[in-house]
Amino acid sequence: MAQRLSSAELVTRFIDERMSREIPAQQALRAETRKLPGSGMMSRPESDALLQMLIRLTGAKHVIEVGTFTGSGSLAMALALPEDGRIVACDVNAEWAAIGRKHWQQAGIAHKIDLRLAPASETIAALLKGDAAGTFDMAFIDADKTGYDAYYEGCLKLLRQGGLMVLDNMLWSGHVADPDMHDKDTNALRALNLKIKDDGRVDFCLLSADDGILLARKR
Repeated sequence: MAQRLSSAELVTRFIDERMSREIPAQQALRAETRKLPGSGMMSRPESDALLQMLIRLTGAKHVIEVGTFTGSGSLAMALALPEDGRIVACDVNAEWAAIGRKHWQQAGIAHKIDLRLAPASETIAALLKGDAAGTFDMAFIDADKTGYDAYYEGCLKLLRQGGLMVLDNMLWSGHVADPDMHDKDTNALRALNLKIKDDGRVDFCLLSADDGILLARKR
């Protein structure tokens, strides 16, 4: 007898399978990424659809993505951007990026994605050294968790007033709420959550959707 799925598993399956509008290029990218050992790093359809909705609601044209992996989020956001919109996508793995490029091209949106293969901290610093401070409409952070605080500070400088920052994995499978969990990633994310709560530079909302998505609007 097959084991019955939990309510949470049923909800996840319903959202990802029954409530998705993903195009063939997105579906193909997911299928190829699932074959990789680190496929769990791929964002779910739920998260990608939220990113698209936020871009459309805010009218964003200029986006920075910290942590691209195989480009599921990049693809989703590029599809939602207007023709003159651009994403600066930051990652360090050329092999993963090559998978993304193929499907970006299939979807006809590769020209909207400016992939920077370098540590995100270096890319952010280079942008700030130029004339990019205060010019981005939206930032999406989904990379190494111990680096989140530095990415938050850098992206906050890049965002214009009223710009939106989206941080993924901010509940970290519930570990940030567990007082007995003290590994480096959990400690970093817990500390950043509490820092943002007291940060007068932003308005914020922490959602329990997916693995915890925090929205911070620059004042």
